[in-house]
Amino acid sequence: MLKVIPGEIPQPQLHQFLLGCVAPRPISFVSTIDASGNVNLAPFSFFNAFGSNPPILVFSPAVNGRTGKLKDTLNNLKEVGECVVNIVTHDIIHQCNLASTEFEKGVDEFVKAGFTKLPSDFVKPPRVAESKAHLECKVLQIIETGTGGGAANLVICEILAMHISKEVLDETGAISPFKFDQVARLNANFWARMIPESIFEMPRAPRASALGFDKLPKFISASPYLSGNDIALLANNDHLPNAEELLSVQEFKSLSKPEIAAKCKAQIAVGNWFDALCTAMLLE
Repeated sequence: MLKVIPGEIPQPQLHQFLLGCVAPRPISFVSTIDASGNVNLAPFSFFNAFGSNPPILVFSPAVNGRTGKLKDTLNNLKEVGECVVNIVTHDIIHQCNLASTEFEKGVDEFVKAGFTKLPSDFVKPPRVAESKAHLECKVLQIIETGTGGGAANLVICEILAMHISKEVLDETGAISPFKFDQVARLNANFWARMIPESIFEMPRAPRASALGFDKLPKFISASPYLSGNDIALLANNDHLPNAEELLSVQEFKSLSKPEIAAKCKAQIAVGNWFDALCTAMLLE
């Protein structure tokens, strides 16, 4: 494997390795305002949710890697500790990218990128009307991690209100990932899009009752015919099958081990994990 030691390679190269490893990253499209009332709008992919009680967001307007200057967003937040995090979807991605241009301070990116301002309910900065979700926030803390280009400035925010378009809700009132069409950043000039083909569902693992790899027979946990993912799903079961339960797979006993593994994989594919474990017991 390639070993990368921070400090031993140029910072821009390290930056790209970091972005390539930590991906995809959601985008916070942050609107802020300074003490004079000048509005700023800029996207940041160093961003995520960090709690729900209270609801916390963190994003980082990093120090400019080329100029060493602080972002207008950060300066605004130091003057007026409020912001709106607008969520970016594919239908506004090119406008969002345009807003990332390093315009002079005082230039309104809403105007430059063709966005519409919506008044916020609890904070001074406006919302982006074209975004499908707006999160009004107050700044709790700003943590500066360094002064050089690329240094992070962690902006820790508490959400005061969320505005979510009904277009992205399912029939139960929950957000549907199939309707949102969000985008995310990768490294270099690459992006990702949350389309139905890229989404899969996976049930949560049992809280305490799962067998785990260590409780599976070695001929299953070290099987050359099953992948790590296959074995993990078998290990999600809460007990090994008993003699009576194994009767259901006796018809497969005459099959070769590759054929038994294929049957096991087919059962896994349709969610029959315990049946698959019963079948896997024939690999002995």
